[in-house]
Formats: sequence, C-alpha cells, structure tokens
Amino acid sequence: MAAHMLGQQARLFSTSVIRPAAKLVKPPIQVYGVEGRYATALFSAASKQNKLDQVEQELGKVSALIKDPKMSGIVMNPHVKRSIKQKAFHDALAKAKVSPITVNLINVLADNGRLILTGDVITAFGKMMSAHRGEVICSVTTAQPLSEANLAELKVALKGFLQKGETIKLETKSDPSILGGMIVSIGDKYVDMSTKTKIQKLTQLIRET
Repeated sequence: MAAHMLGQQARLFSTSVIRPAAKLVKPPIQVYGVEGRYATALFSAASKQNKLDQVEQELGKVSALIKDPKMSGIVMNPHVKRSIKQKAFHDALAKAKVSPITVNLINVLADNGRLILTGDVITAFGKMMSAHRGEVICSVTTAQPLSEANLAELKVALKGFLQKGETIKLETKSDPSILGGMIVSIGDKYVDMSTKTKIQKLTQLIRET
C-alpha cells in the first residue's frame, strides 16, 4: 500500500510542472529505494522540459544548502515543524534562484515528511545523469592512496569493462582496514581483492580443515 502511494506521488510530481500530463520518462538506469523513485520522477520532469543539466547544477546548490549547519539544524531536526522546514528551504531556494522543477522536488519531499532523504535523492539523480552521459561509475578502495603511475595503469585496465561510447567516472578512496590490495566496484560488478578478505578466507579454510 505504501509503495503504491509513493508511486502515485512520484507520478504526480513528474507531471505537476507540466501540462498536459505525459508518461513518465524512464532514466537510463533504475535506482531502487524511496530515493530512487523521487529521483526518477525528477529525471522525468526535467527531461520533459529539456532541463536535465540545469537541474543537476541546481541540485549542487541544494546539496550545499543541506550541508550548511544552520540549514541542516532546521531541515534535519525531527522536532521542527514541517511548515517551518519548508519555509526555510523555500526562502533559501528563492535566493539561489533555482527552477520550479527543483523547488517542486523540495516541496513534495517536505509535504511527505521526507526532507531527510534530500541528499539521497540528489545522489540517486547524479547516478542517473552519469548513465545519461554514458559514464560508468567506478569506485576503487585501497589501503593507501594510489600513485599517479598506479592510477594510470588502473584506468587502462578498467577501460576493458566498458562498452562502446562509455567513459569511466572514477572515484578513489583509502581505507587502511583492508590492509592491502583493492576493492573495485564498476557498474553492477564488484570485486574484492583486499588482503583483509584474503586473510578471512584463509582463516575460514584453516578452521574447516
């Protein structure tokens, strides 16, 4: 029942800034969860008005707003009334001069008590836009930061996973807890080559013998 209601809200959102109502424009990839449904509705609304790039840029402003301590103290506080949150956000968006599509997203999230998901919706929309541009998001985790030489070598290897017309959008991060090796996530593929995992597998094997 809740999923059905959310689906209706998403469809209403995607057509509320456009008349007459049209079919939902599907993004190039599907992002699951509540944030994925809102992001899909946003992608559809922006696509119909040919404002995908503009909305993506505006969401960067929204992201900065919710990271501001003063704003987040209001918007993310469960004890603050919904109307106060919505007014605070609306005033900030008016100063930022964002489009009605972006304002409508925030209004719908506020009306449904889901402003806390704003950051997740922005992330989901970003994934859709990356796919729209033919970018394949790749995340690489290593124990220590990669050198320029190792990074260049890694990029060459990762290109082997790409289809024609696709490009890599590489995100690297360090996590000393994996001890060594690397963990690679590219598209829907996930490979754990970390030393930590190898030790865990070896330990389990020893216990079973």
